[in-house]
Amino acid sequence: MNNPIPYGRQNITEEDIEAVVSTLKSDYLTQGPRIAEFEEAFANYVDSKFAVAVSNGTAALHLCALALNVKKGDKVITTPITFAASANCVRYCGGEVVFVDIDPETYLLDIDNVRKLLEAEPKGTYKGIIPVDFAGRAVDLEAFRKVAEEYDLWIIEDSCHAPGGFFETNGEKEFCGNGKYADLAIFSFHPVKHIASGEGGMITTNDEKLYNKLLQLRTHGITKDQDSFENSLSFARGDDSPNNSPEFPGWYMEMQDLGFNYRITDFQAALGSNQLKRADKGLTNRREIAKKYFEAFKDASFVRSQSGIVEGHAYHLYILEVNNRLELYNYLREYKIFAQIHYIPCHLMPYYRGLGWEEGDLPNAENYYKGCISLPMFPTLTETEQDFVIEKIESFYVGK
Repeated sequence: MNNPIPYGRQNITEEDIEAVVSTLKSDYLTQGPRIAEFEEAFANYVDSKFAVAVSNGTAALHLCALALNVKKGDKVITTPITFAASANCVRYCGGEVVFVDIDPETYLLDIDNVRKLLEAEPKGTYKGIIPVDFAGRAVDLEAFRKVAEEYDLWIIEDSCHAPGGFFETNGEKEFCGNGKYADLAIFSFHPVKHIASGEGGMITTNDEKLYNKLLQLRTHGITKDQDSFENSLSFARGDDSPNNSPEFPGWYMEMQDLGFNYRITDFQAALGSNQLKRADKGLTNRREIAKKYFEAFKDASFVRSQSGIVEGHAYHLYILEVNNRLELYNYLREYKIFAQIHYIPCHLMPYYRGLGWEEGDLPNAENYYKGCISLPMFPTLTETEQDFVIEKIESFYVGK
Protein backbone atom coordinates (compact mmCIF):
# COMPACT_ATOMS: atom_id res chain seq x y z
CA MET A 1 0.00 0.00 0.00
CA ASN A 2 1.43 3.37 -1.02
CA ASN A 3 -1.15 5.58 0.64
CA PRO A 4 -1.49 5.76 4.43
CA ILE A 5 -4.61 4.28 6.02
CA PRO A 6 -5.73 6.36 9.02
CA TYR A 7 -8.18 5.18 11.65
CA GLY A 8 -10.70 7.77 10.42
CA ARG A 9 -11.05 10.06 7.43
CA GLN A 10 -13.50 12.68 6.19
CA ASN A 11 -15.19 12.33 2.82
CA ILE A 12 -15.66 15.64 1.00
CA THR A 13 -17.57 15.49 -2.29
CA GLU A 14 -17.97 18.01 -5.09
CA GLU A 15 -21.50 18.64 -3.81
CA ASP A 16 -20.06 19.48 -0.37
CA ILE A 17 -17.64 21.95 -1.94
CA GLU A 18 -20.40 23.54 -4.02
CA ALA A 19 -22.58 23.97 -0.90
CA VAL A 20 -19.74 25.71 0.95
CA VAL A 21 -18.77 27.91 -2.00
CA SER A 22 -22.39 28.92 -2.53
CA THR A 23 -22.63 29.99 1.09
CA LEU A 24 -19.35 31.89 0.89
CA LYS A 25 -20.84 33.85 -2.02
CA SER A 26 -24.05 34.60 -0.10
CA ASP A 27 -24.86 37.52 2.19
CA TYR A 28 -24.20 35.54 5.37
CA LEU A 29 -21.05 33.86 6.63
CA THR A 30 -22.42 33.53 10.17
CA GLN A 31 -25.75 33.91 11.99
CA GLY A 32 -27.55 33.33 8.69
CA PRO A 33 -30.19 30.94 7.32
CA ARG A 34 -27.97 27.89 6.74
CA ILE A 35 -27.65 27.35 10.49
CA ALA A 36 -31.40 27.07 11.07
CA GLU A 37 -31.66 24.77 8.03
CA PHE A 38 -29.00 22.47 9.47
CA GLU A 39 -30.64 22.47 12.90
CA GLU A 40 -34.04 21.56 11.48
CA ALA A 41 -32.64 18.81 9.27
CA PHE A 42 -30.60 17.31 12.11
CA ALA A 43 -33.52 17.40 14.55
CA ASN A 44 -35.58 15.49 11.98
CA TYR A 45 -32.74 13.00 11.47
CA VAL A 46 -32.53 12.01 15.14
CA ASP A 47 -36.27 12.53 15.76
CA SER A 48 -35.94 15.31 18.35
CA LYS A 49 -38.03 18.47 18.70
CA PHE A 50 -35.20 20.98 18.91
CA ALA A 51 -31.57 21.26 17.81
CA VAL A 52 -28.95 23.94 18.49
CA ALA A 53 -25.83 24.06 16.31
CA VAL A 54 -22.61 25.15 18.03
CA SER A 55 -18.90 25.53 17.35
CA ASN A 56 -17.83 22.03 18.47
CA GLY A 57 -18.79 19.07 20.65
CA THR A 58 -16.95 20.45 23.68
CA ALA A 59 -18.93 23.68 23.44
CA ALA A 60 -22.09 21.57 23.23
CA LEU A 61 -21.20 19.78 26.47
CA HIS A 62 -20.32 23.02 28.23
CA LEU A 63 -23.59 24.67 27.21
CA CYS A 64 -25.55 21.63 28.40
CA ALA A 65 -23.88 21.80 31.82
CA LEU A 66 -24.61 25.53 32.01
CA ALA A 67 -28.24 25.09 30.94
CA LEU A 68 -28.72 22.46 33.66
CA ASN A 69 -27.18 24.84 36.20
CA VAL A 70 -24.20 22.71 37.18
CA LYS A 71 -22.39 24.64 39.89
CA LYS A 72 -19.57 24.34 42.38
CA GLY A 73 -19.76 21.14 44.39
CA ASP A 74 -22.36 19.39 42.22
CA LYS A 75 -21.48 15.73 41.70
CA VAL A 76 -21.98 14.33 38.21
CA ILE A 77 -21.43 10.72 37.13
CA THR A 78 -19.74 9.73 33.88
CA THR A 79 -17.56 7.06 32.29
CA PRO A 80 -13.75 7.04 32.28
CA ILE A 81 -13.63 5.63 28.75
CA THR A 82 -14.38 8.71 26.70
CA PHE A 83 -12.72 11.82 25.39
CA ALA A 84 -11.89 14.17 28.26
CA ALA A 85 -14.53 16.75 27.27
CA SER A 86 -17.32 14.48 28.56
CA ALA A 87 -15.97 15.03 32.06
CA ASN A 88 -14.36 18.43 31.64
CA CYS A 89 -17.67 20.16 30.98
CA VAL A 90 -18.60 19.54 34.61
CA ARG A 91 -15.31 20.97 35.83
CA TYR A 92 -15.79 24.09 33.68
CA CYS A 93 -18.80 24.85 35.89
CA GLY A 94 -17.04 24.00 39.15
CA GLY A 95 -18.74 20.63 39.55
CA GLU A 96 -17.19 17.38 40.75
CA VAL A 97 -16.74 14.50 38.30
CA VAL A 98 -17.42 11.02 39.68
CA PHE A 99 -16.19 8.30 37.34
CA VAL A 100 -17.93 4.94 37.40
CA ASP A 101 -16.48 1.80 35.83
CA ILE A 102 -17.52 0.38 32.46
CA ASP A 103 -19.20 -2.87 31.51
CA PRO A 104 -16.30 -4.91 30.07
CA GLU A 105 -18.57 -6.45 27.42
CA THR A 106 -20.02 -3.23 25.99
CA TYR A 107 -17.40 -0.65 27.10
CA LEU A 108 -20.33 1.55 28.17
CA LEU A 109 -20.99 3.10 31.58
CA ASP A 110 -22.14 0.20 33.78
CA ILE A 111 -25.64 0.91 35.05
CA ASP A 112 -25.30 -1.62 37.87
CA ASN A 113 -22.23 0.18 39.17
CA VAL A 114 -24.07 3.49 38.87
CA ARG A 115 -26.95 2.16 40.92
CA LYS A 116 -24.60 0.82 43.61
CA LEU A 117 -23.00 4.25 43.87
CA LEU A 118 -26.36 5.98 44.18
CA GLU A 119 -27.64 3.51 46.74
CA ALA A 120 -24.61 4.10 48.95
CA GLU A 121 -25.36 7.81 49.43
CA PRO A 122 -28.42 9.85 50.46
CA LYS A 123 -30.67 11.00 47.63
CA GLY A 124 -29.58 14.37 46.37
CA THR A 125 -25.86 13.59 46.61
CA TYR A 126 -25.59 13.41 42.82
CA LYS A 127 -27.09 15.81 40.29
CA GLY A 128 -26.75 14.11 36.93
CA ILE A 129 -25.34 11.44 34.64
CA ILE A 130 -23.40 11.79 31.38
CA PRO A 131 -23.49 8.38 29.64
CA VAL A 132 -21.50 8.08 26.40
CA ASP A 133 -22.53 6.16 23.28
CA PHE A 134 -18.94 4.98 23.07
CA ALA A 135 -17.58 3.88 19.67
CA GLY A 136 -21.13 4.25 18.31
CA ARG A 137 -22.88 1.74 20.56
CA ALA A 138 -26.09 3.22 21.95
CA VAL A 139 -26.56 3.32 25.70
CA ASP A 140 -29.87 1.86 26.94
CA LEU A 141 -31.21 5.23 28.01
CA GLU A 142 -34.58 3.84 29.00
CA ALA A 143 -32.85 1.97 31.82
CA PHE A 144 -30.82 5.03 32.80
CA ARG A 145 -33.96 7.19 32.75
CA LYS A 146 -35.61 4.92 35.33
CA VAL A 147 -32.60 5.31 37.62
CA ALA A 148 -32.49 9.06 36.98
CA GLU A 149 -36.13 9.48 37.91
CA GLU A 150 -35.67 7.48 41.09
CA TYR A 151 -32.78 9.67 42.22
CA ASP A 152 -33.91 12.99 40.67
CA LEU A 153 -31.02 13.20 38.20
CA TRP A 154 -30.75 14.84 34.80
CA ILE A 155 -29.10 13.08 31.83
CA ILE A 156 -26.80 14.48 29.15
CA GLU A 157 -26.30 11.88 26.43
CA ASP A 158 -22.86 12.22 24.83
CA SER A 159 -23.67 10.88 21.39
CA CYS A 160 -20.66 12.26 19.50
CA HIS A 161 -19.92 8.76 18.22
CA ALA A 162 -23.44 7.76 17.31
CA PRO A 163 -25.62 9.89 15.02
CA GLY A 164 -28.01 7.39 13.47
CA GLY A 165 -27.33 4.84 16.20
CA PHE A 166 -30.16 3.38 18.25
CA PHE A 167 -31.21 0.90 20.91
CA GLU A 168 -34.46 -1.02 20.84
CA THR A 169 -37.21 -1.15 23.45
CA ASN A 170 -40.63 -2.76 23.03
CA GLY A 171 -39.84 -3.34 19.39
CA GLU A 172 -39.21 0.35 18.74
CA LYS A 173 -35.94 1.93 17.63
CA GLU A 174 -34.90 4.74 19.98
CA PHE A 175 -32.39 6.88 18.11
CA CYS A 176 -29.48 8.49 19.90
CA GLY A 177 -30.32 12.09 20.70
CA ASN A 178 -34.08 11.83 20.20
CA GLY A 179 -34.74 13.50 23.56
CA LYS A 180 -37.14 10.84 24.79
CA TYR A 181 -34.99 9.72 27.73
CA ALA A 182 -32.14 12.24 28.02
CA ASP A 183 -32.72 15.87 28.93
CA LEU A 184 -30.06 16.91 26.42
CA ALA A 185 -27.85 15.13 23.89
CA ILE A 186 -24.75 16.29 22.07
CA PHE A 187 -23.01 15.48 18.80
CA SER A 188 -19.68 16.36 17.16
CA PHE A 189 -18.90 17.16 13.53
CA HIS A 190 -15.12 16.79 13.77
CA PRO A 191 -13.65 15.45 10.49
CA VAL A 192 -13.39 11.82 11.65
CA LYS A 193 -17.04 11.71 12.79
CA HIS A 194 -20.02 10.51 10.74
CA ILE A 195 -20.87 14.05 9.66
CA ALA A 196 -17.98 16.45 9.08
CA SER A 197 -18.19 20.23 9.08
CA GLY A 198 -14.52 20.93 9.88
CA GLU A 199 -15.43 21.64 13.47
CA GLY A 200 -18.93 21.88 14.85
CA GLY A 201 -21.42 20.33 17.21
CA MET A 202 -25.13 19.97 17.90
CA ILE A 203 -27.33 19.82 20.97
CA THR A 204 -30.73 18.15 20.76
CA THR A 205 -33.59 18.23 23.25
CA ASN A 206 -37.36 17.97 23.56
CA ASP A 207 -37.45 20.55 26.37
CA GLU A 208 -38.41 23.97 25.03
CA LYS A 209 -37.21 25.79 28.14
CA LEU A 210 -33.75 24.24 27.86
CA TYR A 211 -33.75 24.94 24.12
CA ASN A 212 -34.35 28.66 24.65
CA LYS A 213 -31.71 28.74 27.38
CA LEU A 214 -29.18 27.17 25.04
CA LEU A 215 -29.90 29.69 22.30
CA GLN A 216 -29.16 32.50 24.72
CA LEU A 217 -26.03 30.95 26.21
CA ARG A 218 -24.66 30.18 22.73
CA THR A 219 -24.51 33.91 21.95
CA HIS A 220 -22.96 35.64 24.98
CA GLY A 221 -26.13 35.26 27.07
CA ILE A 222 -27.84 37.82 24.81
CA THR A 223 -31.52 37.85 23.89
CA LYS A 224 -33.53 39.95 21.43
CA ASP A 225 -36.87 38.63 22.65
CA GLN A 226 -38.74 41.71 23.82
CA ASP A 227 -41.13 39.62 25.92
CA SER A 228 -38.22 38.70 28.17
CA PHE A 229 -36.56 42.13 28.38
CA GLU A 230 -35.89 43.35 31.91
CA ASN A 231 -34.93 46.98 31.33
CA SER A 232 -37.65 49.58 30.73
CA LEU A 233 -38.95 50.65 27.35
CA SER A 234 -37.83 54.23 27.94
CA PHE A 235 -34.30 53.05 28.80
CA ALA A 236 -34.19 51.01 25.62
CA ARG A 237 -35.21 54.02 23.53
CA GLY A 238 -32.69 56.25 25.25
CA ASP A 239 -35.20 59.01 26.21
CA ASP A 240 -38.22 59.65 28.39
CA SER A 241 -40.45 61.12 25.69
CA PRO A 242 -43.91 59.62 25.34
CA ASN A 243 -44.33 57.14 22.52
CA ASN A 244 -47.47 55.30 21.59
CA SER A 245 -45.59 52.32 20.18
CA PRO A 246 -45.18 49.44 22.64
CA GLU A 247 -42.32 48.07 20.58
CA PHE A 248 -38.69 48.14 21.65
CA PRO A 249 -36.36 49.70 19.07
CA GLY A 250 -34.87 47.34 16.49
CA TRP A 251 -31.31 47.70 17.75
CA TYR A 252 -32.11 46.78 21.35
CA MET A 253 -30.89 43.55 22.98
CA GLU A 254 -30.01 42.45 26.50
CA MET A 255 -27.26 40.31 27.95
CA GLN A 256 -29.12 38.51 30.73
CA ASP A 257 -26.65 35.75 31.51
CA LEU A 258 -22.93 35.09 31.25
CA GLY A 259 -22.84 33.25 27.95
CA PHE A 260 -20.22 32.45 25.35
CA ASN A 261 -19.56 32.81 21.64
CA TYR A 262 -20.15 29.19 20.72
CA ARG A 263 -21.73 29.85 17.32
CA ILE A 264 -21.14 27.77 14.21
CA THR A 265 -20.66 29.51 10.85
CA ASP A 266 -23.05 29.32 7.91
CA PHE A 267 -20.48 27.67 5.64
CA GLN A 268 -19.84 24.97 8.27
CA ALA A 269 -23.60 24.45 8.58
CA ALA A 270 -23.86 24.21 4.78
CA LEU A 271 -21.20 21.48 4.77
CA GLY A 272 -22.88 19.67 7.65
CA SER A 273 -26.28 19.82 5.97
CA ASN A 274 -24.91 18.35 2.77
CA GLN A 275 -23.06 15.60 4.63
CA LEU A 276 -26.25 14.78 6.55
CA LYS A 277 -27.96 13.89 3.25
CA ARG A 278 -25.71 10.86 2.86
CA ALA A 279 -25.36 9.96 6.55
CA ASP A 280 -27.41 6.77 6.16
CA LYS A 281 -25.18 5.55 3.34
CA GLY A 282 -22.15 6.18 5.52
CA LEU A 283 -23.73 4.17 8.34
CA THR A 284 -24.43 1.27 6.01
CA ASN A 285 -20.81 1.24 4.88
CA ARG A 286 -19.52 1.39 8.45
CA ARG A 287 -21.66 -1.58 9.45
CA GLU A 288 -20.44 -3.62 6.47
CA ILE A 289 -16.83 -2.85 7.40
CA ALA A 290 -17.53 -3.89 11.00
CA LYS A 291 -19.02 -7.20 9.85
CA LYS A 292 -15.91 -7.98 7.83
CA TYR A 293 -13.60 -7.24 10.76
CA PHE A 294 -15.71 -9.39 13.02
CA GLU A 295 -15.65 -12.36 10.67
CA ALA A 296 -11.89 -12.00 10.23
CA PHE A 297 -11.07 -12.02 13.94
CA LYS A 298 -13.94 -13.85 15.67
CA ASP A 299 -11.88 -17.02 16.24
CA ALA A 300 -8.44 -15.40 16.60
CA SER A 301 -6.50 -16.51 19.66
CA PHE A 302 -4.71 -13.17 19.97
CA VAL A 303 -7.97 -11.21 20.42
CA ARG A 304 -8.78 -10.83 24.11
CA SER A 305 -12.22 -9.41 23.54
CA GLN A 306 -14.44 -8.69 20.56
CA SER A 307 -18.16 -8.09 20.78
CA GLY A 308 -20.43 -9.41 18.05
CA ILE A 309 -22.18 -7.20 15.53
CA VAL A 310 -24.67 -5.10 17.47
CA GLU A 311 -27.98 -3.90 16.05
CA GLY A 312 -28.12 -0.12 16.10
CA HIS A 313 -24.36 0.32 16.55
CA ALA A 314 -23.15 3.36 14.58
CA TYR A 315 -19.52 2.12 14.41
CA HIS A 316 -17.61 5.34 14.73
CA LEU A 317 -14.83 3.03 15.96
CA TYR A 318 -14.07 -0.66 15.56
CA ILE A 319 -12.09 -1.79 18.58
CA LEU A 320 -10.17 -4.96 19.32
CA GLU A 321 -8.61 -5.91 22.63
CA VAL A 322 -5.38 -7.69 21.82
CA ASN A 323 -2.17 -9.02 23.30
CA ASN A 324 1.08 -7.19 22.53
CA ARG A 325 -0.83 -4.01 21.70
CA LEU A 326 2.18 -1.66 21.63
CA GLU A 327 4.13 -3.94 19.30
CA LEU A 328 1.13 -4.33 17.00
CA TYR A 329 0.57 -0.55 16.96
CA ASN A 330 4.18 0.09 15.93
CA TYR A 331 4.17 -2.78 13.41
CA LEU A 332 1.09 -1.43 11.65
CA ARG A 333 2.65 2.02 11.42
CA GLU A 334 5.56 0.52 9.51
CA TYR A 335 3.00 -0.30 6.82
CA LYS A 336 1.33 3.13 7.05
CA ILE A 337 -1.67 1.74 8.90
CA PHE A 338 -2.39 4.37 11.53
CA ALA A 339 -4.53 2.59 14.10
CA GLN A 340 -5.37 4.59 17.22
CA ILE A 341 -6.04 4.06 20.92
CA HIS A 342 -9.43 5.11 22.34
CA TYR A 343 -9.10 6.07 25.15
CA ILE A 344 -6.63 6.57 27.97
CA PRO A 345 -8.92 6.35 31.02
CA CYS A 346 -9.90 9.88 32.01
CA HIS A 347 -9.56 9.28 35.73
CA LEU A 348 -5.84 8.53 35.28
CA MET A 349 -5.04 11.68 33.34
CA PRO A 350 -2.70 13.79 35.52
CA TYR A 351 -5.37 16.45 36.00
CA TYR A 352 -7.84 13.96 37.49
CA ARG A 353 -5.13 12.11 39.41
CA GLY A 354 -4.53 15.49 41.01
CA LEU A 355 -8.14 15.42 42.20
CA GLY A 356 -7.62 12.09 43.96
CA TRP A 357 -8.19 9.34 41.40
CA GLU A 358 -5.74 6.43 41.47
CA GLU A 359 -4.84 3.28 39.57
CA GLY A 360 -7.05 0.44 40.74
CA ASP A 361 -10.11 2.63 41.24
CA LEU A 362 -11.82 1.44 38.03
CA PRO A 363 -10.35 -1.95 37.09
CA ASN A 364 -12.54 -2.69 34.06
CA ALA A 365 -11.63 0.58 32.38
CA GLU A 366 -7.95 0.16 33.23
CA ASN A 367 -7.83 -3.43 31.95
CA TYR A 368 -9.59 -2.40 28.75
CA TYR A 369 -6.99 0.32 28.13
CA LYS A 370 -4.12 -2.20 28.29
CA GLY A 371 -5.25 -3.94 25.11
CA CYS A 372 -7.61 -1.70 23.12
CA ILE A 373 -6.78 -0.64 19.57
CA SER A 374 -9.07 1.09 17.06
CA LEU A 375 -8.77 -0.23 13.51
CA PRO A 376 -9.32 1.92 10.41
CA MET A 377 -13.06 2.63 10.19
CA PHE A 378 -14.55 5.15 7.79
CA PRO A 379 -17.13 4.88 5.01
CA THR A 380 -14.68 5.24 2.12
CA LEU A 381 -12.31 2.52 3.39
CA THR A 382 -11.90 0.27 0.37
CA GLU A 383 -12.11 -3.50 0.38
CA THR A 384 -8.47 -3.62 -0.69
CA GLU A 385 -7.43 -1.37 2.19
CA GLN A 386 -9.40 -3.38 4.73
CA ASP A 387 -7.97 -6.65 3.43
CA PHE A 388 -4.49 -5.17 3.82
CA VAL A 389 -5.20 -4.17 7.44
CA ILE A 390 -6.54 -7.64 8.28
CA GLU A 391 -3.61 -9.34 6.53
CA LYS A 392 -1.01 -7.32 8.44
CA ILE A 393 -2.66 -7.94 11.82
CA GLU A 394 -2.78 -11.67 11.13
CA SER A 395 0.81 -11.74 9.87
CA PHE A 396 2.03 -9.96 13.00
CA TYR A 397 0.56 -12.59 15.31
CA VAL A 398 1.31 -15.61 13.13
CA GLY A 399 4.98 -14.61 13.19
CA LYS A 400 5.07 -14.40 17.02
